Amino acid sequence: MKICDLNPGPDIGASSWHVEIDGCGLLMDAGTHPKHDGSDALPLYDKIKNRPVDTIAITHCHHDHVGSLPIALRKFPQSHVMMTELSYFIIERVLHNSVNVMKRQASELGISEYPLFTHREVDELAPIFQGYQYNREIEWASFDRAISGKSSPTLEFHDAGHTLGSAGIMLRGGKESLFYTGDVCTHDQTILKAASFNDIQADVMIMETTRGNRSTPENFSRGNETEKLIVAIEETFKRKGSVLIPSFALGRTQEILSILALQMKSGRLKKQPIFIGGLGRVFTEIYDLQSHRANRQHPNLQLDEELDLSVLSRDQAAKIKLNKSRLFVMTAGMLTENTTAYDLAKRMVEQPEHGIFFVGYADPSTPGGRLKSAYHKEHFHYCDTTGNLAKRCKVRDFDLTAHANREDLIELVGRVGPRTLILGHGDSQAREWFKKQITKKWPSVKVIIPKAGETLEINN
Repeated sequence: MKICDLNPGPDIGASSWHVEIDGCGLLMDAGTHPKHDGSDALPLYDKIKNRPVDTIAITHCHHDHVGSLPIALRKFPQSHVMMTELSYFIIERVLHNSVNVMKRQASELGISEYPLFTHREVDELAPIFQGYQYNREIEWASFDRAISGKSSPTLEFHDAGHTLGSAGIMLRGGKESLFYTGDVCTHDQTILKAASFNDIQADVMIMETTRGNRSTPENFSRGNETEKLIVAIEETFKRKGSVLIPSFALGRTQEILSILALQMKSGRLKKQPIFIGGLGRVFTEIYDLQSHRANRQHPNLQLDEELDLSVLSRDQAAKIKLNKSRLFVMTAGMLTENTTAYDLAKRMVEQPEHGIFFVGYADPSTPGGRLKSAYHKEHFHYCDTTGNLAKRCKVRDFDLTAHANREDLIELVGRVGPRTLILGHGDSQAREWFKKQITKKWPSVKVIIPKAGETLEINN
């Protein structure tokens, strides 16, 4: 078995892995790097230009896992594209949104390479996408193998609990097997149940390490963290301020909306309009429409019916009054420049009555990351176009992650029982922490931290 990490850097970025097994090639994920622009944001596809790519399998529809799929298909045009049936309902919208974002960045930031692909290209590719149910064994190289009279390696998608349609990939060849976690959540969220990785065993395991640099506090519970968020909202409304919750359109937005819906349904929070982004609204509708297919908490909770959701454009955000105790759940989660969330935060940050509450990761190099790290009343650099702002509003960080805690991932290694463990999707510090801890607890497991573009030959 040969495995190549195509992420261009040792961090959370353009997730993509190439696996060669039984003479067949599988590309797992085709992401883009959120910190890089243009072709620098792409996986290192040239590293496998002379290797087989029979199929591309997608774990889920976040941009760092699927954002370069049209580029991958341009380079490997004979490939099949496989994903879960739930991801199938989402992927076209994600890719079309990518085109819109790239066009805007080409205009506003002068990135000449953008867009890297077009709306027409997405439309032409969409008919080859194939969606599958969880736990179904799929022969992914069957056509060429059937001609030669050989059997095909198989794969199965297993519910990863991370976001709608997310999956780990179980890969089996004639003599060896591999399990790729993708992004995984091993605990129940408010809207989605935990990953279903029961009874999975594999010779080789590729594992995410997102939270390897973050310990879980003693007595931590998601319920307590949710309660802290609700209290913070109540306190902000008492000050006649508004609340902004920056949130990724797919997954985080629906998780926060489900929390708010349950709190309003119980009477804890007063029912009122919630302002969201257009893409967040689209994905929320898909969550509702596909609730019967998903492994959900509260399967009968229809967010669009339960809540008064209003899409807020950038033009509207510039004019809306903020002294009305309004509630905003807006893309983007890191307050990326030239987004509605960015504009609202810019208006709110110097006003002490308002609250900006983060519910996920914000890279230190983003406006959101710089806001989080600044001291109260400190002037900090928001971004180049805005300059410095004084942090006077209430800024809080609530741990409502959709990634597994590091302690749970160590236990997962024990259950899967790989002879070889490959660490990815995390910064260098996180990967080193996992290597140290797993080597100590499971000394028989060979732990590898691959270099960007490095091909590993695994002989179990």
